[in-house]
Amino acid sequence: MQYRKLGNSDLEISAITFGAWAAGGWMWGSTDRNDAIEAIKASYDVGVSSIDTAPIYGQGTSEEIVGEAIKGISRDKVQILTKFGMRWDLAKGDFAMHSKNNDGQDIDVYKYAGKESIIYECEQSLKRLGTDYIDLYQIHWPNSTTPIDETFEAVSRLIDQGKVRFAGVCNYNAQQMAEAEKTLNLVSNQIPFSMVNRGIEEETVPYCIDHNKSILAYSPLERGLLTGKITTDYKFQEGDHRAKLPHFQPEFIEKTNQLLDKIKPIAENHNASLGQLVLRWTIERPGITIALAGARNAEQAVQNAKAIDISLSKEELKTIDDLVNAF
Repeated sequence: MQYRKLGNSDLEISAITFGAWAAGGWMWGSTDRNDAIEAIKASYDVGVSSIDTAPIYGQGTSEEIVGEAIKGISRDKVQILTKFGMRWDLAKGDFAMHSKNNDGQDIDVYKYAGKESIIYECEQSLKRLGTDYIDLYQIHWPNSTTPIDETFEAVSRLIDQGKVRFAGVCNYNAQQMAEAEKTLNLVSNQIPFSMVNRGIEEETVPYCIDHNKSILAYSPLERGLLTGKITTDYKFQEGDHRAKLPHFQPEFIEKTNQLLDKIKPIAENHNASLGQLVLRWTIERPGITIALAGARNAEQAVQNAKAIDISLSKEELKTIDDLVNAF
């Protein structure tokens, strides 16, 4: 595994980081708790020392699973990345969505990052994770009802108390990052990026490169689409959010699979799967520090981690880049 420092911090995390959203079940059509725990343990065994989670993933379930999985691992050998600012138990801030919890009950989710809410959320996360500090604490989504300085003053307090080591953001644009920086040093921004979703390259990537902020790319496999395993007649499980997304409609699936067919020979040359090739390409992109990869079971987790073993030549990277640019 390769390990990369976040921003100007001394926090090193694995270039392939375990993304624990699907582990929480919520929006992914349920989860098997034991499989998820085994997936995290198996990825740790092959060098994936960093796990990204959030309270909203399964309304606490994902964080509990992460806490369970890291029991018995020396705490300084694993990096826990979690988030704050999405409440399903408090109707305050910006309304985000109607949803259902893992028991099928209706919930309303709000984006809220008020000071007292962050302090409360941190305590809950620490309990669920079974730890006394979080390595990277990230706001999950921008919240328009709370001044940015209020939000990051709260995070700053948590850092002073030793409950948080470093601060990051998710889904922030360059302007929002610059505003947050006035209050607190940020080390990273976690944003969606994939071969078929490259909007951040316009403004956010250049800002992060210029200001030495790391980018944690989430959904680098475009929620499974870039594995090549999704066909136009794919049947999604009940409760799987992907069924309604534009990227999972037959026309886009077909177009994506044509792109994947063109890069498949490169994967085959390296005895690698398409998913592994896509992950390796992602962390070779300018400004991208880390790729977050989710897994439902131990085998998937190990396969994701092995993406690091691929060594792409300049010619191969250019071939892929050209195909992606033409997409």
